[in-house]
Amino acid sequence: MSASDTDKTGDGSSARPASGGDAERRPQRARPTFGAFAQKPGRGQTPKGAVEPVEGLRGESDASWPTDAIEVGAVIDAYGLKGWVKVAAHAQGSLGDNALLSAKRWWLAKDRERQSAPRVAAKVHGDTIVGQLGGVADRDAALLLRGWRVYVSRDEFPALEADEFYWVDLLGLDVVNEAGVELGKVADLLDNGAHSVLRIEYPSTGKDGKPVTGERLIPFVGAYVKTVDQAAKRIVVDWDADY
Repeated sequence: MSASDTDKTGDGSSARPASGGDAERRPQRARPTFGAFAQKPGRGQTPKGAVEPVEGLRGESDASWPTDAIEVGAVIDAYGLKGWVKVAAHAQGSLGDNALLSAKRWWLAKDRERQSAPRVAAKVHGDTIVGQLGGVADRDAALLLRGWRVYVSRDEFPALEADEFYWVDLLGLDVVNEAGVELGKVADLLDNGAHSVLRIEYPSTGKDGKPVTGERLIPFVGAYVKTVDQAAKRIVVDWDADY
């Protein structure tokens, strides 16, 4: 076969005539080209650019409910059209709101029903917190959560600076004055807009001689609260028992 019987293709390889003396050459199949190699995603990996699936609401039982769950607010309405909910936090201000903003999961309860969902996003909106939960995709779904109480695991509360306290950690602590007189136990924490106020309950006797529960309100400010010892479960205040 002469050189004229064989042509060179673009890649330098020879293209031979078809068998049987057919002078027409068959179309040559283009050599495949390959781009950069990409690692095939293994199990548990999400391909680049794919949307990570978001876990939705799941039912909870007494066994699955966290033992350190603290009620921090309640869903009062839907927010927007994309499934966000509006939550009224029980403790206003940064210390109370931070638990809702930082927790990875919100635990929800209404009557005897319990469920939970991952917190996808949350932010402060006026005097409320608005949040998006996994599996709550539209306004209708968000409206179904109105009236549900919101809990956060105490373990997910963000750390505080020195001399900062979460109200839940003050409940039940004994309160004594600097003279050592017992004033009662912290029953609640109120917010008057300017500062928090300790509501102290103590056993007393009514005018009819029957036992009643007395109440003291002590501003939770440095002028009156001298020490808070959570380990000893005790608060020392500059407050007279007759105030």
